[in-house]
Amino acid sequence: MVIFVISFGAFLVNPTNWHPFMPSGFGGVMSGAAIVFFAFIGFDAVSTTAEETKNPQRDLPIGMIASLIICTLLYVLMSGVLTGMKKYTIYLGDSAAVATAFGGKPWAQALVSAGALAGMTSVLLVFQLGQPRIFMAMARDGLLPPYFARIHSRFRTPYITTIWTGIAVGGVAMLTDIGSLADLTNIGTLFAFILVCIGVAILRRTEATRPRPFRVPFVPVFPILGVILCFALMLSLPILTWIRFIVWLAIGMLIYFGYSVRHSRLRQGVDVGETENIFPPIEP
Repeated sequence: MVIFVISFGAFLVNPTNWHPFMPSGFGGVMSGAAIVFFAFIGFDAVSTTAEETKNPQRDLPIGMIASLIICTLLYVLMSGVLTGMKKYTIYLGDSAAVATAFGGKPWAQALVSAGALAGMTSVLLVFQLGQPRIFMAMARDGLLPPYFARIHSRFRTPYITTIWTGIAVGGVAMLTDIGSLADLTNIGTLFAFILVCIGVAILRRTEATRPRPFRVPFVPVFPILGVILCFALMLSLPILTWIRFIVWLAIGMLIYFGYSVRHSRLRQGVDVGETENIFPPIEP
């Protein structure tokens, strides 16, 4: 659908629609970037499937970096085409901007609407793929009860966490608007990226000899830039999102200090590896 919009919509672009180029200034660009960051979260889910790849130390960096570059180029081109097809004011408050851009062409509107529905469904499934595996990894370490570390004896997938994640996501989706959920997801993911950047810099100092199948280049420059840019995007989100984020963070801290900190195997000096036999055997 994205390729269709770019290739077909490029012939409908009117360059005068790009003036003024940044009508809301750089602040508007940052606010928009903080909101559409939701579309970039999927590449992070690739890292949660490390145990299901044949050569993770080679495949994961290629998959994550390549998908990030390709998606960025496609999103930039699509944004340029959409704003060139119609004046930006037409899209204000419009939840179906792509379909609106093809106004007057019913067949194109139907095509992009169907593509948007299929794309949204696939993205949601990718999110559902990653989160259960995060819960499983947390349960392995003891941050969650062992019940959540169980995997299916035949399919070797974390079916317990998959079921509960689906129930929780479905329940929240029924009661909350998608805009608020997207903002909360964005700020939580940006904060997680900040922690990862800080962790990379610290581990490079404290555990310099640790085996690393993939090394982040230009440390600590890249981690510091990552922290600054992610925090700048967080500051561009609404105050209400910050309040919700602090509440959820407080709930997470209560769970951690109330249960996880006393059960963490890594904190006790046990490094849980993927080869440790803590799961049920494979049925013949």
